[in-house]
Amino acid sequence: MRTPQIDYAAVFHALPGMVALLTPDLLYADANDDFLRLAGRTREQLLGRYIFDVFPENPNNRAAAGMRETRASMLRAVATGERDTMALLRYDIEDAERPGRWVEHFWSPINAPVLDPEGHVVLIVHRVEEVTELIRARGGPGHNSHARVLEAELYTRARELQDINERLRSAQARDREIALALQAAMLPAPTPVGHRRTAVRYWPAVGTLHVCGDWYDLVDLPNDRIAVSVGDVVGHGLSAACVMGQLRSALSAAARVAEGPAEALEALGLYARSVDGAESTTVVHALIDWGTHTIKYSSAGHPPPALLHADGTVTFLGQATDPPLGARPEHVPRPEATTTFANGATLVLYTDGLVERRTEDIDTGLARLADSLVRHGQAEPEDLADALLADLLPPGGNTDDTALVIIRL
Repeated sequence: MRTPQIDYAAVFHALPGMVALLTPDLLYADANDDFLRLAGRTREQLLGRYIFDVFPENPNNRAAAGMRETRASMLRAVATGERDTMALLRYDIEDAERPGRWVEHFWSPINAPVLDPEGHVVLIVHRVEEVTELIRARGGPGHNSHARVLEAELYTRARELQDINERLRSAQARDREIALALQAAMLPAPTPVGHRRTAVRYWPAVGTLHVCGDWYDLVDLPNDRIAVSVGDVVGHGLSAACVMGQLRSALSAAARVAEGPAEALEALGLYARSVDGAESTTVVHALIDWGTHTIKYSSAGHPPPALLHADGTVTFLGQATDPPLGARPEHVPRPEATTTFANGATLVLYTDGLVERRTEDIDTGLARLADSLVRHGQAEPEDLADALLADLLPPGGNTDDTALVIIRL
């Protein structure tokens, strides 16, 4: 059977219902035929123009909030990379043929992001259902009166829902600030460990709920050794920040007495069973020994550390990976692996926010990290940390937080 050749541009313009494409700057990129017909605008009047220059707010309606709400919804879609569904919205349109005459309209909008292979938002799909006729039914005087009552009731309920959503977002924003403050208090200060050159970063997610599950820790040990770890708690917000603090402190203590990374993670796994919300946490723990020029490491379901060698090649340390904490019903010893390094190498530990994207395989993100390390690897750790974040995180921010540790060996 021959595969049909689909003209997607023709499909877009023939789509039933109002659909427009906008850039992240809220400029019209295209609109389908129904959008042009029902909005009363030509394609030339839309393309390349700012949405609210084409459709300004009705100046005669002092209570109008459609422009503010629509802009906020679109910018949320750009910032989070996720679909944003709006409540029922009144947004009047000026008659293109009779300037100064505003026609009452009610809409049900959805704003959905279109992502490129790197996870960046390149377009916003703005789909709108024109529901004015459903709210204001046409008919005789009695029926029209009933429709007006229904219209007022529906609009009032929609406004109440919008107010609830705004209060919820405000509460979430406050929780985010508290969680970030708690996170900052729990994570160690970005100061040098011994005489080694290091850099650490914690980069919060853009969403109000998607923060505070990631951590890092560095422990200065006797005999020219350093223990280093990064971890990622499942969940977000205040509860994740509290779990993170407990696990980080427990692993930091275990690192000081354990024989090696595997034993430290075994102790952490046993402890995690008594902490609500700690199940499925991922963590990688490494012991760097400059006396023997070795790195011992063990991973509980975490992305592999990257070792940038002095010759410019990159190796991912994935030879000792086991399931996340609490994933097994019974205690099983953790694996441990050892690799050597030469002076001038660089070890990079990170959480999945640095490399994982919903639209691609993890290997793509790891290859992107390796390429960035090769290009910037000669930089000092502080500059390298900034370069990696600039290269690997989406310009508009990521929907997952990111922890990063860099150690020059």
